[in-house]
Amino acid sequence: MTTAFSSDGAQAIQRTLGTLAIVGSTGVEALDEVYQLEESCTFILQNQLHKVALQFPDDLLVDSAAVAAKLEKSTGAKMYILGDTSYGSCCVDEVAAEHVGAEGIIHYGRACLSPSRRLPVMYVFGRRAVDLERCAESFREHYPDTQSHVIILYDVIYSFIMGSLQHILESEYGNVVMSQISAGKPHEEAQAETNPNQTDAQLVRKFGRQFALREGCSLEDYRVFYIGREGVTLTNFMMTFNQCSFCTFDPETRAGRQESVNINKALMKRYYLIERAKDSKVVGILVGTLGVADYLSIIDHLKDLIRKAGKKSYVFVMGKLNVPKLANFLEIDIYVLVACPENSFLDCSEFYRPVVTPFEMEIACNKRREWTGEYVTSFRDLLPGGCCHVEFPNPDADGDDTDVSLITGALRSSYWNNSESQDNLPGSSLVQRNPTLTVAQTNPAASFLASRSWQGLEQKLGETPVTKAVEGRRGIAIAYEEEGNS
Repeated sequence: MTTAFSSDGAQAIQRTLGTLAIVGSTGVEALDEVYQLEESCTFILQNQLHKVALQFPDDLLVDSAAVAAKLEKSTGAKMYILGDTSYGSCCVDEVAAEHVGAEGIIHYGRACLSPSRRLPVMYVFGRRAVDLERCAESFREHYPDTQSHVIILYDVIYSFIMGSLQHILESEYGNVVMSQISAGKPHEEAQAETNPNQTDAQLVRKFGRQFALREGCSLEDYRVFYIGREGVTLTNFMMTFNQCSFCTFDPETRAGRQESVNINKALMKRYYLIERAKDSKVVGILVGTLGVADYLSIIDHLKDLIRKAGKKSYVFVMGKLNVPKLANFLEIDIYVLVACPENSFLDCSEFYRPVVTPFEMEIACNKRREWTGEYVTSFRDLLPGGCCHVEFPNPDADGDDTDVSLITGALRSSYWNNSESQDNLPGSSLVQRNPTLTVAQTNPAASFLASRSWQGLEQKLGETPVTKAVEGRRGIAIAYEEEGNS
């Protein structure tokens, strides 16, 4: 941990960089099929695009120049390669595309399928080799009962095999539901592609995918078979559909398994973070995306929610997060990360302050939202009009707004008496919420600043003697030149 904050720079100078073993350029004859150049040209010509941004992940950059050259030759449009994204490569980087004046984006590789609003987007997932017969055999091993209710989910890079897999299994299993990718399609188009006899209550839309449940069945009646490697996509599904048991098939190792990760333990860990959020006084809102639709709305929603809960909030936009960046702001008690569902679960074990999701912050601030074990990873569901939106209670409503912290055991007040901004409050204030109880609260930022030994540069006019300038030290702060001589 210490080396993250102080270093002589020797490691950075002497470090050698190696190429990834899995990276290799695609043959010229295979470019058309792997990168769907024909479909890409159709997308560009139909939308009459003159400037197109091509967003590649790091492992596909080796083919980016060849793909751009072919598309330029076929369409006459100008191609711009986005070599590095501001946040996660799974999200569409509309901000970087707008820097070059792009009129559309073609996103390559794995994607979280979060909706975007500004520019037309085409997804090219690529194709990874899959042993289809082994995959079907693994499915039969985990579900020997042919009447089992199973939902098949998958990583997007394996979407091209789903039609063939369904053809193999549908003759044996009558209750298997195959999910479909519906990213970038309006609500009406997605609904038109499903069975018109299905009611809206039977149709589940999550994370750019949709599937229809059988009549008379609920989600709890199904088990899930996931095709793909272990990672953030699988974690996102397991946290969201935590009432279902999961089996997985890894096409890389050709092995299937019953997922033994105890989701209840994971949920209890998140509940601990919720208690930390309840104890917090100053909250940092981390902007982890600039491309997912409604990210500005959720930031405003969080600011209003935190203010009503009697806490102070600050907004941070700092690109890719790391330990040193967040350690610069010691007055922050907890951070809430606004990002796509797959990037929301940040491993904060090494961070000095916990990092929670918008859903967890809502539970901490809104007493009407109770912890039931249900988990919401998409922040768009929390906004007004979303499927999981819960109104904030009236601050004048009767009720006990005090409780006891499960971490510190101290008494805490949940809400302020008024909805005015805390910026107008003095260093301390008295809040009369219960006739039998008076709670004293201090301004968190002001009290933290008062407790610091160094509070910034102060002018102190007339208090400091005037002296002549002298020669300063030479070198870098960790090892000045004259330090060795003394």
